[in-house]
Amino acid sequence: MEAADTALSTAGSGDDAGTLEAPGEPTLAQVLLAVEELWPESLAEDWDEVGLVVGRPDVPVTKVLFAVDPTLDVIDEAIEWGAELLITHHPLLLRGVNSVAATNAKGLAVHRLIEAGTGLLTVHTNGDSAVGGVSDVLADAFGLENVAPLTLAANGLPEEGIGRVGDLPELMTLGDFAARVFGVLPAVAGGVRVAGDKDGLVRRVAVCGGAGDSLFDAVRSNHADVYVTADMRHHPASEAREAAVNDRPYLIDVSHFASEWLWLPVAAEALGNVLADQGYDVELRVSSTNSDPWDFILTPGGD
Repeated sequence: MEAADTALSTAGSGDDAGTLEAPGEPTLAQVLLAVEELWPESLAEDWDEVGLVVGRPDVPVTKVLFAVDPTLDVIDEAIEWGAELLITHHPLLLRGVNSVAATNAKGLAVHRLIEAGTGLLTVHTNGDSAVGGVSDVLADAFGLENVAPLTLAANGLPEEGIGRVGDLPELMTLGDFAARVFGVLPAVAGGVRVAGDKDGLVRRVAVCGGAGDSLFDAVRSNHADVYVTADMRHHPASEAREAAVNDRPYLIDVSHFASEWLWLPVAAEALGNVLADQGYDVELRVSSTNSDPWDFILTPGGD
């Protein structure tokens, strides 16, 4: 995948990685404080599990890898690069477990991380809700103005919450806007699916990185002409189209992975800036692993 091949390094070169007490080299605990400044855990949804999953707070950190998913391939990439910390958007252990034996993928992931001395940190819905989060990055990439949260955060500022809604500078056809979305997102097998009149005009746009088909009430109340999100299920999408007023909101369904990948370089740069401002020297990189689960797609015709 072309976009995910881009690596990002900020906040220094990490040349002192071999010296545990090197000046400017933060501990994991100090990196966690910087992460909390950017993406407070209080912004996470009640059902979510965010924060440190694996790792010793007193371990020095010289390299941090950002990724969407804590898959085994991503973990191997982090270990091979020598990262002491892997920050992923999606949780490894979202639901309760009673064993981390290395007899399944999640248990094996925990063992690989601990054995390699690599920490794992989850920034999920707190990264969605915060200013500069996943949906803010999407809104900016799509060229939206006058952006506001689609739903307000229960414990956040007025500009924080899940999803974003804003306006295009000028009217566009649905087809042209969908082409913009397709061009902005990383290329993955699923592509982009669109429901609505290709020549219909749109200006007000709602977006939600990740799975957002539970937010149709907010989309309608914000009078969006089109809604861009991922993982739209058949029944919610069908019901939204049945309830459309003047055929709106149109729907654009994208890859879950692709919709959240765009945030990674922005997040890495933001964390690098905070750490650099605090005098810390850390190398940050975005994973080059495509963790989208689909490999190819068949379509009826080439149009």
